[in-house]
Amino acid sequence: MLFQLLQSDTLAATVDSLIQEAAPVAAPAAPVQPTEMSESLFSMFTMGGPLMWVLLALSILAIYLIGRKWWMIKQASKIDPHFMQDIRDYMNDGKTKSAITLCRKYDNPVARMIETGIHRKDRPMADIQSAIENIGNVEVSRLEKGLPLLATIAGGAPMIGFLGTVMGMVQAFFNMSKAGNNIDITLLSDGIYTAMLTTVGGLIVGIIAYFGYNWLTSKVSDLVYKMESSTLEFIDIILNESDKA
Repeated sequence: MLFQLLQSDTLAATVDSLIQEAAPVAAPAAPVQPTEMSESLFSMFTMGGPLMWVLLALSILAIYLIGRKWWMIKQASKIDPHFMQDIRDYMNDGKTKSAITLCRKYDNPVARMIETGIHRKDRPMADIQSAIENIGNVEVSRLEKGLPLLATIAGGAPMIGFLGTVMGMVQAFFNMSKAGNNIDITLLSDGIYTAMLTTVGGLIVGIIAYFGYNWLTSKVSDLVYKMESSTLEFIDIILNESDKA
């Protein structure tokens, strides 16, 4: 009896070893290559339809406008904190040419406005204020140029995405009507895929343009405040000179 049990255990162990040797070894999962990921993203983009190319162009234009206007505002905001005090010292000492030279040293709206005021310092105060305000309006218009286009992108991109959504759903229902009683889920997949991708693309572009527009608008407002403050300070300098005379 013991001999039979030993034989059965040995036989079972032998069978198990043979099964393990015959079983294929599972290959490790291959890592996802960057090229495969980029190809999948591109295929998703193309599945969104022709409107995705329109959204891509709008996104490039929005990023370009945001970057360009940010750089312009940054350069225009570089104002020396001691600039107006130096102008005051030069004007009090009667060094008008030195004050003009100091203004031309800086390439920003404040310096150009003050230079215009210095050239007209002997005219009536109303003429000085009008000349400075005109230069300020020109500078602000130059800084705000392109912002309406950015606002248009912020409002138009989601609408284009919604248009793609409607077109995708029309395509899906058209495929259903042609199929008749042989309706298959694959008939709906292309239209729904187009609808979802254009919606996502339009929202992404719209969000980027919307936040960029509001951020740049706040930067321009801060610069306008500095320009107005410098103008008031310059008017005070001219009034002090008039009182001394």
